[in-house]
Amino acid sequence: MNRRTAYVVVATAAVVPRVVVLLHERHDILASFTEKSDRFARTFVDDGTFGFIPGEPSAWTQPLYSFFLIPIYWIAGREWWSVGFAQILVAAATALVVYETGRRFLSHRAGLVAAVVATLSPYLVWHDVHVNRELVDQLLAAVVVLLTLLVGGRQDGLGLAGLLGLALGLAILGNSRLVLLPLVVVGYLLWRRSGWQTAGVIVAACVVALLPWLVRNEVNVGCFTLNTDSRALWKANNPATYDVLERGGWIDDVPSLPGAPPWPELAADLTAQGKPATADECAQMRLYRREVIDFWQEHPGEKARLMGQAARMLWDPRSIRTEGRSEAGGFVDDARTWAQPIYTIPLYVLAVIGLVVMPRRVAVLFVALLAYNTLAALAFAGATRYRVPWDFVLALAAGAAAVWLYERWRKPVCA
Repeated sequence: MNRRTAYVVVATAAVVPRVVVLLHERHDILASFTEKSDRFARTFVDDGTFGFIPGEPSAWTQPLYSFFLIPIYWIAGREWWSVGFAQILVAAATALVVYETGRRFLSHRAGLVAAVVATLSPYLVWHDVHVNRELVDQLLAAVVVLLTLLVGGRQDGLGLAGLLGLALGLAILGNSRLVLLPLVVVGYLLWRRSGWQTAGVIVAACVVALLPWLVRNEVNVGCFTLNTDSRALWKANNPATYDVLERGGWIDDVPSLPGAPPWPELAADLTAQGKPATADECAQMRLYRREVIDFWQEHPGEKARLMGQAARMLWDPRSIRTEGRSEAGGFVDDARTWAQPIYTIPLYVLAVIGLVVMPRRVAVLFVALLAYNTLAALAFAGATRYRVPWDFVLALAAGAAAVWLYERWRKPVCA
């Protein structure tokens, strides 16, 4: 199979099942279980304010997915087809980047297997057509991996290093838990002897990508920060968190901090109901950050218990089920329980084999990225949605294993 045919196969595997799901879900994808990014995008299109309500700028979420939605809403309107088909294109692009990574650094066959396996994840096929910011996270993660491997194999790759830094900056704007990922990438490239000049270009380009957003928050919100929502970190780090998650709830079900003022989203809801309320985001950011630090210092045993729970939830081959999940009790819930493990368990097994048989320079990067994602979950919380943007790394390793096993099976036995 040539490269062009492989592109067709990979794109078809990405697009066709998602179109089927989109047509089935067309009445629901914008009606329920949307997130803050959707609300920010609607407010911006209607009023020009990036926030919950007109005239009140906010930094209470990662901005990148809203930036993705805004031009869609502006040009085509907030319609199921405009959002759904745009997101399907992103999913297809991700699959093609995964294929290119495998083709260049493993083998053509391994890249093809990995791309098809990664894009046919039951979780992704369903969620990629819904309002789901991890969709953009996965594309940027795939680009970061491809560019890192390209930069690591060249001595004259400063232009690629600049692109890698920009991609890292965008990835952080999409997911603030990746704020330390540039250190992992730079450390890997120094191990690959790419040089300090390359490292400096990556860091500089990353800062260039982040700086406009940081300055905007300083000017419009009042603090030089990526994200003011440290309340989310507190919800994952307090004495009530473990029991809430253990009984099937999510961190949003953790009781509010006693005596705390309304957080920005609640204040916006109260204002819309005719009960005007305000929220000082910067003050709340500092308040909840102090609460998290105090919890870590005063309850190290409880934090250790939460870390174990987070690791288990992150790597659970089932799709994590919570009380507030969409489609609870129906076919989708059955798929979460049965279809996802049938996909994920063989993926894990083949990925372990693949990490052993693939080139060492690739395996080291993959292990470093998976370790970082796990450590980020230990600091915050573990859930399927936090792992799946990086499952393509497992798929690449699994692709390498599948090709290796196939070639060993085909190898003739000497008499």
